[in-house]
Amino acid sequence: MKLSPIAIALLATTGLSGCLWAPGQHLERTAPGPAQIHTTGNDQLDLVAITPRLIAMDRAAAANEAVPAALASYQPGPYRIGAGDVLYITVWDHPELTVPAGAQQQLNAAGRLVQGDGTLFYPYVGKINAAGMTPSELRDELAQRLARYIEAPQVDVSILTYASQRAWVTGAAARPGVVPMTVVPMTLNDAIGSAGLNPQEADLSGVRLTRDGVTYTLDLSRPEAGSLLLKADDHIYIPFLDSKEVFVVGEVNLPGAQNFKTGSISLSQALGRARGLAQATSNGNAVYVIRGSRDLQAQPSVVYQLEARSPAAFAVASQFELLPGDVVFVGAAGITRWSRFVNQLLPFTGIISNAASASSDLSN
Repeated sequence: MKLSPIAIALLATTGLSGCLWAPGQHLERTAPGPAQIHTTGNDQLDLVAITPRLIAMDRAAAANEAVPAALASYQPGPYRIGAGDVLYITVWDHPELTVPAGAQQQLNAAGRLVQGDGTLFYPYVGKINAAGMTPSELRDELAQRLARYIEAPQVDVSILTYASQRAWVTGAAARPGVVPMTVVPMTLNDAIGSAGLNPQEADLSGVRLTRDGVTYTLDLSRPEAGSLLLKADDHIYIPFLDSKEVFVVGEVNLPGAQNFKTGSISLSQALGRARGLAQATSNGNAVYVIRGSRDLQAQPSVVYQLEARSPAAFAVASQFELLPGDVVFVGAAGITRWSRFVNQLLPFTGIISNAASASSDLSN
């Protein structure tokens, strides 16, 4: 039995359409809430509907994680003298001890450096271990020892140069480097203010604070984050904005990468920057946000689905915050997929038709 070219084309359509409508990855939920998407490999994805309840849960979780308890509970003690600090020690009515070289001596030259081993030398007292003492504790110790040589000595201790306790600010700072800590407790805002900012490059919504080997990510748009008190040897990294972008692809009018400088960007903002959905080809129920997992071995990636056919869905989308690295994908409508399939099939049917004609000529 010979098949006509049209019959052959229909058979090809039937065979290929099975591949078209049964791709290796199915993005569909059988019930409300999270569902598993099994791909052609061993990987899995979680498919979650974007709903007001989901947004409320995300906001509650973000509020709880705004400032880690380990940072919020820290309260620094009084400043303790350490190696590298320069002290100015005054003994009232005894200028020969306060300024040994006389009034012409500069104030800084009269300072007494705490050596690397934590000790300093003072006349009549000799070497004293000052490291670990507060200025008031060192003052009492000096007064007690000087009392052997001076009647009722009045001693005062102040710090000329703070060098033993410091924090580091690196990244998108105008003056990255060391920020010394003083007797006044230093906040995160104080340290960043001292180092300065490059507003065109700095991302204050993802500041990373490393303390005792643990790194925390903080959003300085939250007032409670900037008021955190720092600890000696804290490391503050201000990330650059060039790593803060999302990607919008698929059936939109202007696909591509989108940078953002604020703390977050909503799904509706991202779609707006992409000039909205392509009305002639997009599928309103196929708006997905693909969020990859940092550890694919431990947990699957997540795909969030927005049913954008309903006008109320865009109100929900305006509250759904995207994260850097998210991919927004807008799928094609069914008729668009069929049209593309036919356009790809027509050249193939022409080849089949020519082959069938040639076969008919040979048989004659």
